Amino acid sequence: MTTLKHNSVMYNNPIMPGFYPDPSVCRVGEDYYLVTSTFAYFPGVPIFHSRDLVNWKQIGNVLDRPSQLNLQGAGHSQGIFAPTIRYHEGIFYMITTNVTHGGNFVVTATNPAGPWSDPYFIQGAVGIDPTIFFDDDGQTYYLGTRPNSSGVRYDGNWEVWIQKLNIETMQLVDESFVLWKGAMVEVIWPEGPHLYKKDGYYYLMIAEGGTGPNHAVTIARSKKLTEGYVGNTNNPIITHRHLGKRYPVINVGHADLVQAADGQWFMVMLASRPYGGGYSNLGRETFLASVNWEDGWPVVNEGRGMLEEQDVMRLTPVPVEPQLRCDHFDSDKLALKWMFLRNPQTDLYSLTERKGYLRLKLKPQTFKDKDNLSFICLRQQHFNYTAAAAMEFKPRSIHESAGLVVIQNDMYHIRFECVILDGRQVLSVVTCINGQETNVAQADVDAQRLYLKMAARGQELSFYYSTDGDQYYLIAEQVDTSSLSTEVAGGFVGCCIGMFCTSNGTASDNAADFDWFEYGMY
Repeated sequence: MTTLKHNSVMYNNPIMPGFYPDPSVCRVGEDYYLVTSTFAYFPGVPIFHSRDLVNWKQIGNVLDRPSQLNLQGAGHSQGIFAPTIRYHEGIFYMITTNVTHGGNFVVTATNPAGPWSDPYFIQGAVGIDPTIFFDDDGQTYYLGTRPNSSGVRYDGNWEVWIQKLNIETMQLVDESFVLWKGAMVEVIWPEGPHLYKKDGYYYLMIAEGGTGPNHAVTIARSKKLTEGYVGNTNNPIITHRHLGKRYPVINVGHADLVQAADGQWFMVMLASRPYGGGYSNLGRETFLASVNWEDGWPVVNEGRGMLEEQDVMRLTPVPVEPQLRCDHFDSDKLALKWMFLRNPQTDLYSLTERKGYLRLKLKPQTFKDKDNLSFICLRQQHFNYTAAAAMEFKPRSIHESAGLVVIQNDMYHIRFECVILDGRQVLSVVTCINGQETNVAQADVDAQRLYLKMAARGQELSFYYSTDGDQYYLIAEQVDTSSLSTEVAGGFVGCCIGMFCTSNGTASDNAADFDWFEYGMY
């Protein structure tokens, strides 16, 4: 969203609110393309298009087929780490890590909206956070981060390395070289490397300090590709580690640079926004900053040196069509924003068995299983929001349930579900904190069509239901959601909100039909 201020067009950070971490960006002509990590969610690696670096539209998902992405058994914060997107001689390249199955791989496409190729797994590419670099002499290189090859002395004692990559076979050739081990003394987790060439120098930009409050972006340069990197004496070039854990924007790091067609430079990076007492439920989001060059080094947000929640647009705004708040499931394909947890079972859902409805089939799997369950979701993007759905469902046994859920991971979530308790059909609000479930409220509701609504005001979440879509009744008020933050639950992801059903370990041929689902800022 943009607003006018003093004849300048302002934009709001983050440019990608919600769980969109580890951003990478490239430019082709006047067009920009951006990808982010997805961990255990499928499809993997959403890809976005923009003409101004602020207004983005999702045009696809890079990894949208099981043949590209195996997430079976992946924990919430496993799966896909840190993608990089690059464009070279008519081909788009996306390189990333599947930490659960297969390791580092590349996929390619001539159209960024897809289809993308099946993965080329890179043999011998140990570690994580790969990137690809096309030098101006025609050679291609792989960069990544791995444990210190001289011997790991402490947790996080890693290094950034480079090796030539055969672009035809997608395999490493010749020897590898250690480029840098980070800027700080006893640095931990030098990761997310990206390499650029400018004015005769190779610039190596990385993240370091871990993914929490000490996260930072640092940079080094050399006249030679494989040796001699010297860190910027002003490192880190961007961090919020000195601003405290309750500053409005924290955990700043993992960045990528892009040069606009008019010569301006910009940086995208991840950061978190704590709220309600210092809790980051939304996870790590994508932010934008301007970059100037001074004495051969990048200066981020010159004169300020930190991320701003609102800033002046440097490029001419090109608005995109806003996302619809409500999905009526009228198409025979799901909208690009929807995600599953791990690879969906082939008969998990249907948009055609009952036209105009999303039908979720009850499966034995539950949220505590590291397996795919009947669950579809989108990202929480606001501190204050409403999420609502019209559901038709009749539980046939005490094992069956269906409804809405807000989830941080398998062990931390809150369900709003229709179940049978003591022989009665009820709506129940259940919190799951570190695997321990508590029924905080319930109401007898003997109806097949139910309207469910959740309304968040900061860390307080209230639950409502209706049987006619007009008169809503409060069932639970101001339920604390701070346990759904990364500060409490841990991990690398952010909260997602969606619809689910389960038969809790038993076989069932029942289903839950959802007429519509609505999400928006409250």
